[in-house]
Amino acid sequence: MSNKNSSYRQIFKATSLFGGVQIVNILISVIRSKFVALLLGPAGMGVVGLLTVATGLVTSLTNFGLRTSAVKNVAAADAQHDRHRISVVVTTLIRMVWLTGLLGMLVTLIFAPLLSELTFGNKDYTYAFMFLSVTLLFLQLSAGQNVILQGTRKLKYLANANVLGALLGLIVTVPLYYLFGVKGIVPALIITSIVTLVLSWYFSRKVLVDKIKLSFKEIWKEGKDMLKMGFMLSLSGIITLVVAYLTKIYIGRIGGVDEVGLYNSGFAIIGTYVGLIFTAMSADYYPRLSGVAHDNQLAKETINQQAEVAILILAPILMVFFVFIYWIIVILYSSRFTPINEMVQWAALGMFFRAASWAISFLYLAKSASKLFFINELLANIYILIFNVVGYKFWGLDGLGIAFLLTYIIYLIQVFIICNRKYAFNYDKEFVKIFILQLLCGVACFCAVKFISNPYQYVVGSVLIIASSVYSFKELDKRLGLKNVILKFRK
Repeated sequence: MSNKNSSYRQIFKATSLFGGVQIVNILISVIRSKFVALLLGPAGMGVVGLLTVATGLVTSLTNFGLRTSAVKNVAAADAQHDRHRISVVVTTLIRMVWLTGLLGMLVTLIFAPLLSELTFGNKDYTYAFMFLSVTLLFLQLSAGQNVILQGTRKLKYLANANVLGALLGLIVTVPLYYLFGVKGIVPALIITSIVTLVLSWYFSRKVLVDKIKLSFKEIWKEGKDMLKMGFMLSLSGIITLVVAYLTKIYIGRIGGVDEVGLYNSGFAIIGTYVGLIFTAMSADYYPRLSGVAHDNQLAKETINQQAEVAILILAPILMVFFVFIYWIIVILYSSRFTPINEMVQWAALGMFFRAASWAISFLYLAKSASKLFFINELLANIYILIFNVVGYKFWGLDGLGIAFLLTYIIYLIQVFIICNRKYAFNYDKEFVKIFILQLLCGVACFCAVKFISNPYQYVVGSVLIIASSVYSFKELDKRLGLKNVILKFRK
């Protein structure tokens, strides 16, 4: 049992460590979003969202998954403590990010009129895309520097670069939005990419790497493995971006740019503020699962442990969103964004199923089953797009929240069936019990908000939040010894 408790503690420790960085970044993001909402309004946020998703799509098409694949190469070289080997890998990586970054910049520059037409339905934003093309180069170079930091385990430097980049980006961009309004969006995005590049370059210089010269043949020999490994993974990312891109275009054509801004803001709450738990856990979870992936039984135990912790942490947070979503939106944005209340509530209910499916989906990558991972994500994105279109057509913004819920119910069934048949995976009884109890509590809270009038919905909802929190604390205490940790801290 001690080994099992140790595993739970490792999960919680890693979540706390990387979660701290995420929380700082999110606080900065909250402040930035508040200023953007006040200074630009829903329409301005819609423009930012459309420009970002369009350039992000081009990035995914041209970066060849280097951000994912190269970490493994750098880490393997660093583990050998061979300075020459590290220099070869890092030099190759830098050359590859220059090539892919320039490719992304040229594609955006050449197809700027088409991107404007596809994204906004006109060519008014052609020059915006032309100017933004340089950000694809800067951000790809930044990604290369971050790979060096992550691969050599200089996580403190990586965290500093991310936090300082977000902070300086906020300081620079807010005055631009204040002075120029919507016209300040493109300069703000360009300056942010420059700040990100400078900081990543500064911290990566602290990693000592010998300067060496490599021929084109040597660079290709080393680099093709990075490109090959990341290709299938990047394809799934491209499909996800395409779906997001098409969804926003559809909303923009039917409901206008304001509706895109509202949609973007609502899912920023779910994806960023709630999703920080997934981001924090994945930094440790993926390599840990990869280490035991050869043994189906150990992999099963690891997935169940991770899923248990995810549900226990997330459930009370999601219930807070059910009950207090109006005030959360007013604080984060403004009262003009309250039409997304119900959309966020439906999506928050879907996060229960996302948490359960998220823990399983990493098994494909841990098993190096990149093709299976791609097929799995392709199927999911097909019905995500269908649900989004149907949901928005018939129920507007609320329908997009319902689409999110339906997507992750089906996705959970899909990944469970595949992993059960291919890798003999099953959920433990303990996880099933935790999931059902927390889900029932969440559904009760959701229904209380829907069917009980003010102020009684707050009373009932608060009681259910407390019940969920107490249950989560007791279950986490069994696994982590939280009471002992708290007592030691107080002493």
